[in-house]
Amino acid sequence: MSRLHFAIALGALVGGMLPQEALAVAAPGMPVAGAMSWWVWPVALFVVCFALGIVAVPAGVGGGVLFVPIVSGFFPFHLDFVRGAGLLVALASALAAGPPLLRGGLASLRLALPLALLASASSIVGALAGLALPASTVQVALGLAILGIVVIMAAAKRSEYPEVKAADRLSIALRMHGVFEDRGGRQVTWQAHRSPAGLVIFLGIGVLAGMFGLGAGWANLPALNLVMGVPLKVSAGSSSFILSLVDSSAAWVYINQGAVLPMVAVPSVIGMMLGARIGARLLGVLSATVVRRLVLALLVLAGLRALLKGLGAWN
Repeated sequence: MSRLHFAIALGALVGGMLPQEALAVAAPGMPVAGAMSWWVWPVALFVVCFALGIVAVPAGVGGGVLFVPIVSGFFPFHLDFVRGAGLLVALASALAAGPPLLRGGLASLRLALPLALLASASSIVGALAGLALPASTVQVALGLAILGIVVIMAAAKRSEYPEVKAADRLSIALRMHGVFEDRGGRQVTWQAHRSPAGLVIFLGIGVLAGMFGLGAGWANLPALNLVMGVPLKVSAGSSSFILSLVDSSAAWVYINQGAVLPMVAVPSVIGMMLGARIGARLLGVLSATVVRRLVLALLVLAGLRALLKGLGAWN
């Protein structure tokens, strides 16, 4: 991705139309509908991201993991633009959902901040590596990563209330514990364990989040719930705060490289923020199982599309 590409696409937007040259830069090899008005794509992005925002928060996966494979597979924009916007989308989703989750006790800053600090640092490394690789290579790797995420999510046997017999010394020192109110006014006390392993895992999560622009919600939830023993709803809520730090760090790398196109980022972020606010309110109402199955189906479709698109570019 070069600054010249960014200038061409942005110039097309300022000029009021999206000519074939700009779309060709955005997505080499994709057919361009010359008769289609430029505003169709921002409107479509807004609608799609609004829907994704609603399901992303209850599923605890973050908006980026759904946004990047779906938009890169079915919209005529270059992958670098999509990855840059994907980090901003995940960031917006996390920030929009954060306040209501914090007020409801479904998110813990004490739990999120140490993990987010390590993941945000490693996400910068991942973002630099992702921008240095050819788009077709990243597209194939993205497809494989998404399908791998599906396998992990499908195989993971999440526990709504994991059994933690004793907290480790590090989690006690960092005060990774709390209380939240569950359905029917029930007060649930929780504590974390295996925090050193969790810190190492979040280093790797940050690299993948920055490289593919996926955000980190897809990995935050199983790491918090299965490894560290945090209740499912607190894991989903705290994941939003971790996303806000991880994605903001990696997003600066894409912005500095000119890989953030306003026509892609602005409607996507607005749609995701509005949808995420609704999703946060529905977190305690929606069935996590139903939402999870919907997310898995979307990811399978998007992962296959990304993989085939990348392999087609190689050929």
